Amino acid sequence: MRRLLVIITIAMLVSLIAVAYAQTNQVYFKFEISSRQELVSLTRIISIDNVKDKTVYAYANDKQFDYFKTLGYDYTILPSPSSLISPRMADSREAILEWDSYPTYGEYVSMMQRFESDYPGLCIIENIGYSVEGREILFAKLSANVNIEENEPEVMYSSTMHGDETTGYVLMLRLIDYLLSNYGTDPQITNILDSMEVWINPLANPDGTYHGGDNTVEDAIRFNANGVDLNRNFPDPDEGPHPDGNDWQPETIAMMNFFNRHSFVISANFHGGAEVVNYPWDTWPQRHADDAWFIQISREYADSAQTNSPPGYMTDLNNGITNGWDWYTIAGGRQDYLNFWKGCREVTIELSHIKLLPPEQLPDYWDYNRAAFLTYWEQAYYGIKGLVTDASTGLPIAATISVIDHDIDSSEVYTDPDVGDYHRMIEPGTYDLRFTSPGYIPLTVYGVTAIFRNATVVDVQLQPVPDEPMLEFYAHDAGVVNAGDTVSMSITLINNGGGNAYDVNAVSYTHLTLPTN
Repeated sequence: MRRLLVIITIAMLVSLIAVAYAQTNQVYFKFEISSRQELVSLTRIISIDNVKDKTVYAYANDKQFDYFKTLGYDYTILPSPSSLISPRMADSREAILEWDSYPTYGEYVSMMQRFESDYPGLCIIENIGYSVEGREILFAKLSANVNIEENEPEVMYSSTMHGDETTGYVLMLRLIDYLLSNYGTDPQITNILDSMEVWINPLANPDGTYHGGDNTVEDAIRFNANGVDLNRNFPDPDEGPHPDGNDWQPETIAMMNFFNRHSFVISANFHGGAEVVNYPWDTWPQRHADDAWFIQISREYADSAQTNSPPGYMTDLNNGITNGWDWYTIAGGRQDYLNFWKGCREVTIELSHIKLLPPEQLPDYWDYNRAAFLTYWEQAYYGIKGLVTDASTGLPIAATISVIDHDIDSSEVYTDPDVGDYHRMIEPGTYDLRFTSPGYIPLTVYGVTAIFRNATVVDVQLQPVPDEPMLEFYAHDAGVVNAGDTVSMSITLINNGGGNAYDVNAVSYTHLTLPTN
């Protein structure tokens, strides 16, 4: 009996290993399409990586690839991008600070922890959760008053949610080091940390990056350890909570919980495989309410990268920028999730044509993007901003700020409820703003002018809705009424707490006895 139990246990273990392998095995391939309309259905079946004219490059796990093969396309299997080089790895602080190698997983965690210990007044490292295989998902919080919530925009960078796209991984580590080591001496960096709350996540998919083991990024894969593309795993504005048909992964849940705790204003998600700034929307063809603004900031990033690099860098598609749908549609991307549900303006930035960049080239790509990394965040300074507080107590309010006759598809922004500050980046122009919050009387501010590269401050106080309505008598048709008479009348409750008055409710009372004195 014991021998049978052992045999069954071993068989189950082998089966589990086989299932795990099937889940994390990936195929990288290309094929031709006849029309771009085919992408709408194909992107729900496989993980499209790039589209060049009518050639599609894609990933699939085993289950996805088996289904794809039934569709009848001719395809070519390509070598995994992470198999093309044997990257130099760094397992010490001294080695990684040369910035021409990739850290081991252990050195990555140690380096993040040292940022906090070396700069305790400027940096906090937060573990927001764990990957499928138990690796940490780490964010660095950087600010001059890092332990205090202040009236300042929260900005965020995150990289390598596709585990084999590693250029941004090292560049984000270097950016953290650059900000901390230059605070107090470099005026631009000092101003950023004095006036912003900066969050940086260098590695969003550690299991994918260290698929080959903690000591190498060779054999990195796109997917997480369950064979899921994390950038298809978020709720989608068009296709609902699970557009990829998978449960939310631990990495996705950790990110969504983290976003729920914060009020990010602007962010970027760094990828590789192309050189382009991708702006919303990815999931549908209609344009974002702030499409002109997105084009402007994307153009500024690409222009800066081109200025600081050899000819030809960051020039894909529309000279380095693209609308997501125009390139190829996806559902479940983090960019659309943050823009639609969290009021955060996020773009996706593809940093290098080569996914697993030869490490000796990493310093060059830092030079190409360093200035753009900083100026992109500085977009949060401009537009319309202010504080929304309770008129009775002066305390901050969780409020929604809408631009009348402008906002569509959930493009409104929100206050940080801990402080009450909001930051509405927008194209120059004159706008009417609507401030709303449950339990408060809405307020409209008319004729607010946003000026290019300036900030217009609009602070508002919202009046709480009274516990009992205040009645004001306007007119009646009862003729002469004597004290004590019973009359029939209709009473309308009017919101007269400021802003535009409107009918709240109309209630008819009969047999109303008036006071006798």
